Amino acid sequence: MTHRINAQPGILDITPYVGGEGKTHGANHVTKLSSNENPLGPSPRAVEAYTALAANIATYPDGSHFALRTAIAEVHGLRADRIICGCGSDEILSLLCQAYAGPGTEIVHTQHGFAMYAIYAKVAGSTPVVVAEDTRRTDVDALLAAVTDRTRLVFVANPNNPTGTLIPDAEIERLADSLPPHVLLVMDGAYAEFVREPGYDGYAGLVGRRDNVVMTRTFSKVYGLGALRVGWAYGPDHVIDVLNRVRGPFNVTAAGLAAAEAAVRDTEWTEHCVIQNEVWREWLARQLARAGIDSDPSHGNFICARFPDVDTAKAADAALRQRGYIVRDVQGYDLPGCLRITIGDETATRAVADILTKFMAAR
Repeated sequence: MTHRINAQPGILDITPYVGGEGKTHGANHVTKLSSNENPLGPSPRAVEAYTALAANIATYPDGSHFALRTAIAEVHGLRADRIICGCGSDEILSLLCQAYAGPGTEIVHTQHGFAMYAIYAKVAGSTPVVVAEDTRRTDVDALLAAVTDRTRLVFVANPNNPTGTLIPDAEIERLADSLPPHVLLVMDGAYAEFVREPGYDGYAGLVGRRDNVVMTRTFSKVYGLGALRVGWAYGPDHVIDVLNRVRGPFNVTAAGLAAAEAAVRDTEWTEHCVIQNEVWREWLARQLARAGIDSDPSHGNFICARFPDVDTAKAADAALRQRGYIVRDVQGYDLPGCLRITIGDETATRAVADILTKFMAAR
């Protein structure tokens, strides 16, 4: 007899997340520019710390994440007891949904926000509510209009992925001030380290002044540790207490903890990566604009290139793939006719500009 065990309501409505591709046919060498990885790689100190763990993999990691939390606190000027670490910031986003949402509740996020917001909402039995953006920018008034007595979480990425757009700190402060007491604002700071705006702190200060805001960060982007899956969050005492009750006891590997600690302490390498990203991001944006390809000013390590129509974007994607460069088609983020291009090293960035310039000239 065949038995079919039913999943929780809403689970089968989830469309699985699809990451950036890493392979293409017809090219001898492939350069992956589809997942916003750091082309310069991690700090050499992080690699050394990772390698040093090889002889001790029989031992469980420190479940309190003490050394990493201490390092993060010292580098960013935060309180270590208000930091929690996770298996990527993804896990922390999931834990927030599980801990604060559930059947009969809603989770609000923006139109072009990270796809996992809606997925984690559904896993928790909550209903995701999508709020339109204003020309690819977070619209605070629209978010507030979507909040009801059923809302439990509001997810905002600033800068946002895949648009790269950033709204002023004052708007985020207004959002936090205007939310009702039963709603938690989650600021997703996966790309916070790339922001060069004066005074921008990834909302650490806002978290410190309020009890309804949490910020999340990742070691997968600027720190180049995507394979190790390490993230962290900074939040009010009461939120961190809740998350520590629902997370797994050893949710971050020993190698991940050691490499992340070394990475966050190597501030010179981080600054080098940020500067190189800024230089080539701005250069690529100018080259694309000259070729007739629009993009919003980006504050991440990528550009969301806008083509005249979907067919042109698909043809441009094919032209890049033919030369071995894989970028991200973001139609799934309600951005038809757009390609998100990770900022690579100088060689890759110049090649992408050359391919797309010649492509547009031939249209």
